[in-house]
Amino acid sequence: MTALVRVDAQIKPVLDPQFLPASLWNRAYRAEVQRVGGQQVKLALERGDGSVSVFETRLLPDSPEYMSTNQLYLERLIKFLLWQKGGNRVRIGGSRKMAEYIRQVYSPEGQRAFDFHFMGEQVYLAPMAIEAAELGEIPSPKEAAAPLGRHLDGCRIGFDLGGSDRKYAAVIDGKVVHVEEVAWDPYFKTDPTWHLEQINEGLKRAAGFLPRVDAIGGSAAGVYVNNEVRVASLFRGVPRDVFNQKVRGLFKELKQAWGGIPFVVVNDGEVTALAGSMSLNRNAILGIAMGTSLAAGYVTPQGNITNWLNELAFAPVDYRADGPADEWSGDRGVGAQYFSQQAVGRLAPLAGLDFPSDTPLPARLVEVQKLMATGDERAHKIYETIGVYFGYAIAHWSDFYDLTTLLVLGRVLTGEGGNLIVSTAAKVLQQEFPELCRRLTVRVPDEKDKRLGQAVAAASLPVI
Repeated sequence: MTALVRVDAQIKPVLDPQFLPASLWNRAYRAEVQRVGGQQVKLALERGDGSVSVFETRLLPDSPEYMSTNQLYLERLIKFLLWQKGGNRVRIGGSRKMAEYIRQVYSPEGQRAFDFHFMGEQVYLAPMAIEAAELGEIPSPKEAAAPLGRHLDGCRIGFDLGGSDRKYAAVIDGKVVHVEEVAWDPYFKTDPTWHLEQINEGLKRAAGFLPRVDAIGGSAAGVYVNNEVRVASLFRGVPRDVFNQKVRGLFKELKQAWGGIPFVVVNDGEVTALAGSMSLNRNAILGIAMGTSLAAGYVTPQGNITNWLNELAFAPVDYRADGPADEWSGDRGVGAQYFSQQAVGRLAPLAGLDFPSDTPLPARLVEVQKLMATGDERAHKIYETIGVYFGYAIAHWSDFYDLTTLLVLGRVLTGEGGNLIVSTAAKVLQQEFPELCRRLTVRVPDEKDKRLGQAVAAASLPVI
C-alpha cells in the first residue's frame, strides 16, 4: 500500500488481518483522484478474433509524488482486465509514461512474464504487445457474445473435469437419468493418452444409461477455443511439445471416437454461470466455482456467453505486496489463493491445523469439513476468513461486471463451511457496500446442484 491511498477495512479476516482488499484500495484511489484531479486514460484489450474491450479510468496527476501509486493502480487494473476479458494487444491511451512502465512489466523479462507468454503464445497464438496511444486512437468497444447451451432435447452426456474429480451426467430430454463423480489426479501425468482414456472411460459408463448418445458437452478448467485446448492446468504435467501435438486436439479426437456427434467443450466457469442462469431463469449472472482452483463464468444481461476468459483465479483481489503467491503464475494476491482448496490448505496451519506434508489438498479439505461439522473452532475460523475475503471480492468483481446475481458453487462450498462463507460475505457487503446489497443477490444452489449441476448444464451445450 502506498501512503497516498489509505485503507481501513471495517471487517478483517480473523486468520489474515493484513489482507488488503482490492475493492477498498481502488475505492480510496478513486476518491483521491476526485479530490486532487487527474488524467484520463483509456485501455483497449484486443483479441485475435477482432473483438475489443475498452475500459476508461482516471489516474492521479503525472508527477513524481504520484508515480508509484499510479503504477500500482494501473498494473493491477490491467492484470484484472487481462484475465477477465483476455487480449494479446493492449493499447494504453493518454499516458505514454505509464504505457512504457506497463510494457516493461509485461515482457519476457518483466514481473508478469507468465502473463506475457500465456496471453500471447499460449492463448491467442500471437505475440503479446503493449502499446502507447493517443486517447483519440483508442478504438470503440467491439464485444462478441452468443447464445450457448440450454438445449435439452435427445440423449446427452455432460461432463465436468476438475482438478480432483470428474463428474458425468446422462440426460434424456432434460431428465437426468444418471450422475457420477470419479476421483482422479491429472495434474502431473505426462502422457496425454492417460487423460483421454480416463475421460472416455466415464463417457462410456454414462452412455450405458442411455438408449443412444446424440451429443456430448463438457466443461473443464482452462482456456478452450473452438474445442481446442489452449491452456489448461489439468495438463500441466505434459511437456509443451507433446501438449501441442496431443493435447490441443484431444477433444476433437474424442469427438471422432464417438462417431462425429455434436461435441462441445468450454471453460468450466462459463458452464457454472450457464447452470445458474438455467436453474434460476435469470441473466446478468456471475458464476463462481470454488474447487481445486477458482473458476468463473458470466452470462450477460441478454442471456449470452462472451468470448472473455473470466479466469478470475489469476485476477488480483488483495493488493498487499507480500500476499500469498500463486504457485503457477508466481503473482501475489490473486483469486486462486483465496477461493479454492488451495485457500483452505493455506489457512489451515494459521488456524492451528497441521497435516502431514504429503496430505493432498482434497483430503485436507475433507478433514476441515468434518471438523466444521463437529463445531470445531479452528475450521470455523478458516471458513470465516474466506467469507471476509469473499465479501470484499464480490464488491471488486461488481466494478467490472454488470450483475444482478452471483451464483456460488464448488466443493469448498459444501456443508456448514459454505454457509458460513456466504453469511460472512453478506455481513461485509452490508457493512461496507450497502448500495451493492440492494441490487445484487448471492445464491447458493442445493447440495446436489452444487456438486453436479455443471455436468448437467454442460450436457445442454451442443445443438443436435
